[in-house]
Amino acid sequence: MRKISYLLLCAMPFSAFATSDDCMTRTTAPTEILNLPQIIELGLCRNPQTTSAYLAYESARLSKNAGYADYLPSVSASASASIPYRNEQWGDWSYGASLSASYLIFDFGKRLSDLNQLSASWRAAGFEYDETVQNYIYSLIGTYYSLLNADADVKSAQKLRDVAQSALETAQKKFKAGSVAKADVLKADTTLASRDLELERAKNNREIAQGTLLNKLSFPANQKISIADLPAEIGTPGDTKSLEELLAQAEKTRPDLLRASANKDAAWHRRNSTFLSNLPSISASGSLQWNDTPSETFNAGNDKISGSIGIRASMPLFAGFANMYNLRNAQVNYERALENEHATQDNASLDVFSAYHNYKTAQTVLKQTQTLLKSATESERVTAGMYRVGRATMLDWQTAQSELMTAQKQNNAARYDLFTKRAAVALAVGEIKAKLEEGELHEENN
Repeated sequence: MRKISYLLLCAMPFSAFATSDDCMTRTTAPTEILNLPQIIELGLCRNPQTTSAYLAYESARLSKNAGYADYLPSVSASASASIPYRNEQWGDWSYGASLSASYLIFDFGKRLSDLNQLSASWRAAGFEYDETVQNYIYSLIGTYYSLLNADADVKSAQKLRDVAQSALETAQKKFKAGSVAKADVLKADTTLASRDLELERAKNNREIAQGTLLNKLSFPANQKISIADLPAEIGTPGDTKSLEELLAQAEKTRPDLLRASANKDAAWHRRNSTFLSNLPSISASGSLQWNDTPSETFNAGNDKISGSIGIRASMPLFAGFANMYNLRNAQVNYERALENEHATQDNASLDVFSAYHNYKTAQTVLKQTQTLLKSATESERVTAGMYRVGRATMLDWQTAQSELMTAQKQNNAARYDLFTKRAAVALAVGEIKAKLEEGELHEENN
């Protein structure tokens, strides 16, 4: 029930947007700068896939509630009015009413199996909703960091373009002074044109990344949205858990594992219910009738009020072998559910294993790219100074600029990829929303 309560909380409106305006019907993206939790809240409020999954969960809950009806009496009422017609003549009106009730006393536990099956299906629908929410959150996280990465690439491309512009101006001054050949100016001009091209490509990639994020938030892709950047220093909380601890945690919290287990339970109860449907059932029934038929009418009753009570036992004997095949079918479905649960466990273990090592690798890559960026930045600065005093060629400076551009891109990608890989670990374990609320998947700006 703890898990179902969590699902209900996910389905409730989020205060960040629901209190100020209707986030579900708005047609334009917010104009304020949004951080990652706000993006996720807005997305969950508007996303049709998570809403559809929640409605499926609600449908399963209502079906489960309907299963309690078998434990209550069944009562029905009817009324009638008729007038006979004989020999081209109309007779007098006859009136009647009846009330009947029945109650299942004993059925060898079939209705309990039916109710348990509906309850297990309800839990499975809840875990499916949970999985849909977590997958959507993960996709939003990836898109959010992709936009930050694309924006960082634009800033880096602009800085490198400024460096190339400075190189061109330096080459032109040295050429006018007669200290370098015209080739240096041409090389610097070519490099500047290349940096302009890289800048335009980076801007285009940023526009696409922004449109993708808007699309995931169910806004038109041609709108604008502003998101908060991350601080320069990236912490690594939550790194103390070992792979074994993560695997053990996934067994408790991963939605697809819990859903597979619930589906297995539903199939088991469905098989039992199919078997019990071939056994006898005992019911109590009662009825009360009232009729007002004219005495001169043929076969008119003398009693206006009548009734009956009784106990009925029934048992299916032969239905064209349908019962036998239904039982075999239920058994096969139960065995299939067992195999699906086993396959889901195997996939979950591989997901956790892969996500864990990808995250560890991302940490190492980030440290390496930081070292590479620091070295490339210093190399470009030194080479630029050496060129100005005539101790390096334009080719040397161009090479240093290219290396700096490559290092900057790699560092941008590694920086945001680390957060995405961290989110992948949380998704593999099944705690992505909990980790987000704890602040482990993002860092707030000061």
